[in-house]
Amino acid sequence: MANSTASTTNARLRVQYNSEIAKDLQKELGLKNPHEVPKLEKIVVNCGLGKAKDDKRVMETATNTLRKITGQQPIQTTAKQSIASFKLREGNKIGLKVTLRGEYMYEFMDRVISTVLPRLRDFHGVSNKAFDAQGNYAIGFTDQSVFPELSFEETTPAHGLQVIFVIKCKEKAHAKALLEKFGMPFQKGAK
Repeated sequence: MANSTASTTNARLRVQYNSEIAKDLQKELGLKNPHEVPKLEKIVVNCGLGKAKDDKRVMETATNTLRKITGQQPIQTTAKQSIASFKLREGNKIGLKVTLRGEYMYEFMDRVISTVLPRLRDFHGVSNKAFDAQGNYAIGFTDQSVFPELSFEETTPAHGLQVIFVIKCKEKAHAKALLEKFGMPFQKGAK
């Protein structure tokens, strides 16, 4: 009985992908098997905090930032090896990360594309060159204040963060086609 009364929310981009985007991409890319259509698997939000080993306030601010913008508690990452030139010891806390899947992933992507990117100063589109060999796409933010969920006081020790869209696809062009269908604003003119 509890399952029938529980409201299930469907993210706008997930509904759009299942109803239109997947079919359109299969036709446009000439894919015979529907399982070959590029698909967003997860979004990983990283925050590297080299300063955090000296200043605990930076780690607390970054934890609060990731918790507010993703809706999940971040995991602390630690150094796997010691590097003397960076004054880094094995086991030092050096960053935070959150992995988003399902509804959270599509909701976060929708907010990044429709709210956060348009708020960037002098924004002319995201880079066409930020794809890796597997077709994953990364966006870096130098300041967390572009996220509307955060108040001015919560952004005072400024730190950057990286958003990685992990895409299951055959080649980079397929991943870019998927992101374009979702509404990712790529730079014009550059190939």
